Amino acid sequence: MKVVILAGGFGTRITEESYLKPKPMIEIGEQPILWHIMKYYSSFGLNDFIICLGYKQYVVKEYFADYFLHTSDVTFDLLNNRMEVHSRHAEPWRVTLVDTGLNTMTGGRVRRIRDYLKEEPFMLTYGDGVSDVDLNALLSFHESHEKIATLTMVNIGQAKGVLDVGAGGKIRSFREKDDSDGALINGGFMVFRPGIFDYLSGDEAVLEQEPFRRLAADGQMMGFYHRGFWQCMDTQREKKKLEELWQSGHAPWKIW
Repeated sequence: MKVVILAGGFGTRITEESYLKPKPMIEIGEQPILWHIMKYYSSFGLNDFIICLGYKQYVVKEYFADYFLHTSDVTFDLLNNRMEVHSRHAEPWRVTLVDTGLNTMTGGRVRRIRDYLKEEPFMLTYGDGVSDVDLNALLSFHESHEKIATLTMVNIGQAKGVLDVGAGGKIRSFREKDDSDGALINGGFMVFRPGIFDYLSGDEAVLEQEPFRRLAADGQMMGFYHRGFWQCMDTQREKKKLEELWQSGHAPWKIW
């Protein structure tokens, strides 16, 4: 099964670094977060990737073109214009990099790669979030129903204390936050059947808006509840959190 990764956005909420590179190429532990995501999928035997590019797409293409340089020892023979790679390490990946347009929306990016998917079910995630979701269980759940879409649901929790307020603004009770107070959101790590393309109208289609609303209204969307670790990287604070987890040696998504 192919894994599609959305990696073409501008990353406007983490501009400290995204003005230089696409957000999926921002590094955690000296490797792009995109690499972490791919390593995670690969740990479940999913090694065929299609990456939807847009903003500064050349950065991603150059990274994979020079992958040996990033992961191996190299000798450059400048006199004879030769390069020798030592102790080469290659991932078992097949990576298709597709320019899906600079301003194309998420649904439009998926629509543009239809020919690469050959009318087969596929997995889809965002290029800026990691998790320890059980992908085998996710696929089993998706295969257990006949709906078009399966989303992984995560609870982002409540960031502040919780107030119970009565008439006139009188606070009746106060308690600290609890994970159950938060709302369930789409955490990425999705699975689709080819029927999804019937819901994608063009480059302007935002996957998370009209297509998802129509899928839900048509009874074609199911949710897989993940209770474990999940974290996106929208801000420098979230990047720092992921970096600290990686440096601790206990990053929940590192299962390889």
